Amino acid sequence: MNIDNSTRCTEEPDLHIIPRQEHGISRKDISENALKVLYRLNKAGYDAYLVGGGVRDILLGKQPKDFDIATNATPEEIKQLFRNCRLIGRRFRLAHILFGRDVIEVATFRGHHSDKPAPQTGNKKQAVSAQSQEGMLLRDNVYGSIDEDAERRDFTINALYYNIDDYSVTDYTNGVQDLNDRVIRLIGDPETRYREDPVRMLRAIRFAAKLDMTIEPKTAEPIHELSTLLRDIPAARLFEESLKLLQSGQGYATYKLLREYNLFQQLFPILSEHFTEDNSSNTEKMIEFILKATDKRLAKDQRVNPAFMYAAMLWYPMTTRAEEIAFASGLAYYDAFMVAANDILDEQVKSIAIPRRHTTTVRDIWQQQLRLSRRNGKRAFKAMEHPKFRASYDFLEMRSHFEDDDLRDLAQWWKEFQQVDNQKRNKMVQQLNDGSGGGNRRPRRRRPHQRRRKPQAKSS
Repeated sequence: MNIDNSTRCTEEPDLHIIPRQEHGISRKDISENALKVLYRLNKAGYDAYLVGGGVRDILLGKQPKDFDIATNATPEEIKQLFRNCRLIGRRFRLAHILFGRDVIEVATFRGHHSDKPAPQTGNKKQAVSAQSQEGMLLRDNVYGSIDEDAERRDFTINALYYNIDDYSVTDYTNGVQDLNDRVIRLIGDPETRYREDPVRMLRAIRFAAKLDMTIEPKTAEPIHELSTLLRDIPAARLFEESLKLLQSGQGYATYKLLREYNLFQQLFPILSEHFTEDNSSNTEKMIEFILKATDKRLAKDQRVNPAFMYAAMLWYPMTTRAEEIAFASGLAYYDAFMVAANDILDEQVKSIAIPRRHTTTVRDIWQQQLRLSRRNGKRAFKAMEHPKFRASYDFLEMRSHFEDDDLRDLAQWWKEFQQVDNQKRNKMVQQLNDGSGGGNRRPRRRRPHQRRRKPQAKSS
C-alpha cells in the first residue's frame, strides 16, 4: 500500500520565502514563452509567479511539460495585455496565451468561497462561487490574494510560487519539505477538498505514480469511500483525465493504484466485472500488457494511439458480450459481434466520453480481427490494403499472447505474409486454398441457411 506514516497537519503552515541563492530554479529551466508572459505582467505592474507543476518539477530535477502562471490580474486585464490571449472556462475562468501550439495558462489568484455576493471593486469584477448539495464546486471565480490562492491549491507540492520580480520561491504550505520527503499531501480537510472536486482523487494517484511518491494517510483515507463521486464528473473531463493517468509514462503503476483505491472501477465499470482477486483474467492480463507496452513506447518518445489502448482494454468484455448475445438470440456470431461492439462502446462513453474518431478506430480494429482469419482467395491481399491493417495486425499479435495455439499460428502467418514478396504471398494463399499450409485455423461460425429450392419448370 502506497501510504506514508507521517501525519503532519498543514492547516496552519509557516510561510517560507526562499531567496534565489538557496533554490535550484534558473530562468534557463523556464520556457521562453512563459518568461515573456511573466515579464510582461510584471512590467505592467501586476504580480507574476510561475506556479504548480513547473516549479515542482524543476526543483525535482525534471523537465516540466507545462508552465502555469498565477497573477493578481483578472482574466479581462490579462486579455488587454496580450493580443494572443483567449479566455476559457465557466467553472474556472482562465487565460490562455497562445504561441503557435505552445499554450501558457494564466490564472488569477483564487480566494475563499462565500455564500454572500462578492463585492465589485473598480474593474475587479467577481462571480460568486457555487456548490452542489454534495459540496462539488460548480463555479469558482472568486478572486483573492496569493496566500488565499496557495490555500486553495490541491497539494502542498503544487503550492510553490517562483517570483519573477526577485527570483525567490514562496512556500505557503511546507511544500518544499514534502518534496524532500516525497509525500503527496492535500491542503485542508481531505474529505471537503475531494467533495469540492472529486478529480483531486485521481490527481493524488497520478502524482504518486508519476513522481514515485507516497500518499500521506489523511490524504489517502477518504478516497476509497468517496470514489463513487467520480460518477458525477462530466464524461468529457474524465476522458482527458484518463489520458493523463494511463498515457503519461507510468500507466501501469497508476492503474495498480487506481485499482487499489476503487477509482479505476469508476472510470471503467464494464471492466470491473472481469476483475479477479489474483489478476488472472484475460482482461486483466490484457490491461497489464497494453499499459506496460504503452509505458515502453513513451519512454522511447514513440507515439501512442488512445484508440488502440481502449480497444485492448475493452476487447474481452466485448467478446464475452458477443457470445452472450449469440447464445440468447440465435444471431450469427458476426452479427452478435457487431451488436456487442456498439453496446460496449455506448456503455463506456457514459463514464469516459471517448471521442468518435477513437471509437471508430476501435470498431475498425475489432472488426478486422474477424477478417484477418479469412485469408483465402484475394482476402489476404485486400486485408493488407485496409487503412487500419497495421494496428489490426498488432492487435492480433497482442491477443496471441493470451489465447490458443490457433491464434498464435494465425499471427505468425500474417507476420510472414508481410515480410515476403508477392510471389511467395501467392504461394502462401495457395497453400491455404489447398489445405496444405497455414496451420490449424479456428472454424468459422456460419449462419444456418436453408437449401435453395429448385426452380419449377414453366408450363407450356
